[in-house]
Amino acid sequence: MHTRDDSLALRNAFIIDGSGSPGFHGDILVSDGRIVAVGDVGQAAAREIDLEGAAAAPGFIDVHTHYDAQALWDPLLTPSSVHGITTALGGNCGFTLAPLSGRAEDLDYLLRMLAKVEGMSLEALRESVVPTWRRFGEYLDKLEGKLAINAGYLVGHSALRVAVMGSRAVGEAASADEITAMQGLLRASLAEGGLGFSTTISPGHKDMEGQPVPSRWAEREELTALAKVVGEFPGVWLEMVPGSINFTDRDYEPMTEMALAAGRPLNWNVYIISGAAPEGFASQLRATDHARARGASVFGLVQAGPSKLRVNFRTGMLLDSLPGWAEIIGLPHAEKLKALADPEVRQRLAGASSGGNWMFRDWGLLTLEETFLPGNKEWEGRTVGELARAKDKHPFSALVDLAIEEDLRTGFAPPPAGLDDKSWELRAQAWRDEERCVLGGSDAGAHLDMSDAFTLPTRLLGEGVRERNLIGLEAAVRLLTSAPAERFGLRDRGRLVAGMNADIVVFDPARVGVGPITTRFDLPAGGMRLYADAPGVLKVIVNGEVILEDGEATGARPGRILRSGRDTYSVGGAA
Repeated sequence: MHTRDDSLALRNAFIIDGSGSPGFHGDILVSDGRIVAVGDVGQAAAREIDLEGAAAAPGFIDVHTHYDAQALWDPLLTPSSVHGITTALGGNCGFTLAPLSGRAEDLDYLLRMLAKVEGMSLEALRESVVPTWRRFGEYLDKLEGKLAINAGYLVGHSALRVAVMGSRAVGEAASADEITAMQGLLRASLAEGGLGFSTTISPGHKDMEGQPVPSRWAEREELTALAKVVGEFPGVWLEMVPGSINFTDRDYEPMTEMALAAGRPLNWNVYIISGAAPEGFASQLRATDHARARGASVFGLVQAGPSKLRVNFRTGMLLDSLPGWAEIIGLPHAEKLKALADPEVRQRLAGASSGGNWMFRDWGLLTLEETFLPGNKEWEGRTVGELARAKDKHPFSALVDLAIEEDLRTGFAPPPAGLDDKSWELRAQAWRDEERCVLGGSDAGAHLDMSDAFTLPTRLLGEGVRERNLIGLEAAVRLLTSAPAERFGLRDRGRLVAGMNADIVVFDPARVGVGPITTRFDLPAGGMRLYADAPGVLKVIVNGEVILEDGEATGARPGRILRSGRDTYSVGGAA
């Protein structure tokens, strides 16, 4: 039988097909970017790989990322691809780089907003985001053929507002004519391949000046009008960040009204799960029930585990939200070093923190996560309180002195929340509740120096499955593959069956997990980010081509830009 030059056979695999059914041993034959046969496959291929019993699963899908900017300089969309993600959906929370007005001041605002609210390096953004596009479709065209994994993007509300209203997008309600203009711009963007519409009303989303981001100035009429446009297109959906943690009707109604107006499902980000406060989780679950009673589909994203938040004085994410801190955190680097060395400034900052975020009310309880000078490595994993006692200093001064010594690179973390057994039990309950919850919320591509949630798939398979035995292996793979594919209407992805796109992850169930979280300074302009390898992830295959082997890139870039209607299908708007 004729063998295609691009054909690939994976032999001796433990096949987990994504359906949730028990795994089985067999082969997988791939040709022309698609799966040709699964099971007992005798046909030869141009390339044969013996997996020696390793697991082969559909490529993992991450439904909530912020790779809008990073896609311009990192074709692998790391670290997500390293952890088995083969399809990433971006443009969430209303924050996108298209459409654009063409006005330089509007682009500058969007970049500064992204730097603040999504924790991206402003220097990296300014160096790398040099638009050759204005229309949303032109932005997608810019990425087509450039990526190693598949990616698709929602149309962001804040970008729409800035494109139409300019500086008035912050501080003012839109006029009827401006709402009509936004509808037209959204309509064109969806026609060009946008996957839907995203927005935020979260009070935590503020721009560089401390003002609510543009979408938060929208009145309900504007939200409903834009949602109606979504209903004109196939294979699209809505995404929102709600306004509180403990939900009431004030949270249920905007989401339900938008889903009803569009006749499309709405997903929101993200379930907050704590064994110490289960009532908040229960109130969030009721968002689906409330919408279903009205004939709408609303569901939330749930993470694979609690994210340990890491903080540093260099970028100052989270610290800049403390009363009186923003002015110091926002200083140029050299001036910030000088200010932090000033005893009066320290006293003022330490005092202000006591009335701010609970995570920083006792500096001695913080853990030193990462140090950068050889002589300071002994402090990794120990508390600031221990450092302070050894140095005979106040905890805050001991931490600041260490940070200054390390050019403000030192990473430290507040006491983690959600690690107790009760929280893990509630999390597993959410994983099983596929009507109201979908695995997601990694925020990969955002909060680069602060969050390790990009480890979502390997965290689930390593800690959730193997270490804690909270869910079976096949069920966990379904949460990462066919469940999001079906919920978001992604064509031909999420299963290992003949005819599907050949997105495949090969991993060792006995080893798969998350490597040490470390800081890299590999962003454009030397920006910093957290990174982790994925031990046990052996191969990542996208559209039939191997892009990673044992974590090393092959150079292949077979990823496709997913466009609404062509690569997606409509999922019912009613639960």
